[in-house]
Amino acid sequence: MKIISWNLLHRDGAALADVARLIEQHHPDALLMQEVTTAFDALPRLAGGFYSQTPLPGRRHGLAVWTRQPTAKPPGIFPLPSGAVVHRICQIVDFGPFSAANVHLSQGQLLNRRQLRSVVGHLPLHAAVLGDYNLVGPPLVPGFRDVGPRHATHRMSDLVPLRLDRCLIRGLVCLKADVLDRGTSDHRPIMVELAAPGEGAGHPIRRPLMRRPLFR
Repeated sequence: MKIISWNLLHRDGAALADVARLIEQHHPDALLMQEVTTAFDALPRLAGGFYSQTPLPGRRHGLAVWTRQPTAKPPGIFPLPSGAVVHRICQIVDFGPFSAANVHLSQGQLLNRRQLRSVVGHLPLHAAVLGDYNLVGPPLVPGFRDVGPRHATHRMSDLVPLRLDRCLIRGLVCLKADVLDRGTSDHRPIMVELAAPGEGAGHPIRRPLMRRPLFR
């Protein structure tokens, strides 16, 4: 299964047409998005598929998922441990063979690791966690492997390169991982191809590509 995760930057970032173009170009099975407003409710009209968006409590933006095929049930939503200002949530999508959590974690390095531990406690044996982790350094989540691309996805103040957008997996194999052009967002999308161990047996498992990041 090919999954893309992208923080859209809700004020001056990626537009509806940019997201539809990304789907048309890369043909993902699912697209997990962060900082998504109601302006993207029209995505199925442009790209087909199925769409669900949930705002963060008290905010105009939140988490959203687009899938090419319908899922067996709507995405699950549950609150995360949060700070005093921004209340965070997690969106869990059941793909059948595995579930994927869509996250936009807090910037505090103790709090976002606490949030990650809360997320994995809601996941089945075969699972992935994708999104904007806002995390520097190792995630420290036992049983999960960091298989996302190993180069920067964001530049803090347009200067300091950071790998904030990640993918952790448990009970799965990663066949491919890469970053894509960021367009008008301040984050570059990450793209992974995930499979259950049996499904990936006929294909070589590729390590994440190590090319130099390009910010446009």
